Amino acid sequence: MSLATVQNTSGQEHISDEEWKIRVDLAAAYRLVALFGWDDLIFTHISARLPGNNDHFLINPYGMTFDEITASSLVKIDMNGEIVGKTDYRVNPAGFTIHSAVHEVRHDAGCVMHLHTAAGTAVATQEEGLLPLNQTALLVREQLAYHEYEGVALNHDERPRLQKDLGDKSMMLLWNHGTLALGPTVREAFLNMYFLERACEMQVASLAGGRKLHYPSDSVIEVTAKQGENGLAAVSGIAWTALLRKLDRQLPGYAD
Repeated sequence: MSLATVQNTSGQEHISDEEWKIRVDLAAAYRLVALFGWDDLIFTHISARLPGNNDHFLINPYGMTFDEITASSLVKIDMNGEIVGKTDYRVNPAGFTIHSAVHEVRHDAGCVMHLHTAAGTAVATQEEGLLPLNQTALLVREQLAYHEYEGVALNHDERPRLQKDLGDKSMMLLWNHGTLALGPTVREAFLNMYFLERACEMQVASLAGGRKLHYPSDSVIEVTAKQGENGLAAVSGIAWTALLRKLDRQLPGYAD
């Protein structure tokens, strides 16, 4: 495998082409979160597992806003939270707790996203969670898990409970906290998060209307859930390519 030379904040580091591709996609995801207005200053986080047997994953340098993150600025850490390689930054301790919990048990999770958006957090505070109100919600509800709020995620003892609650699902509402989505690749995790966030936005808008709501039938809810099982992954590639073109027009530089 050929090697690429990356200029990070503290010098030269040789990485594989495979890692560089993951870095570029992850940096793009951070930029897209900023572009969609899902960011929360320097908080929340997206991680990507690196190939190999070292259980290393990439996460954002704590202190950079999402619109300035680049492929070379991402921080590599191990499952103990130790930084691998050189960087002038540290990582968000809460980010390590949540992401290490998922990566530890879900080896199919190439990427994990966690957000604190207004709509996602609003639905995570509504007692019934995500309601079957629209097509977008129906496509993801059966893939959605829930995890009780335990305070800022600094206690590593929370990880087994988060792992148990997540199970084999690809999305999660963290009660009173926010949203979480994962996928085999960055692009699939991002599309899962997009649909989850859109469903939350639609629910907040629907409930704010103050009118009686129309629910689809139970049979349609079941049919649409099955349609969503593999449908998002099938379109993730074409959607991701379009999103990268959007980034190149509006917020270039993520691949530096």
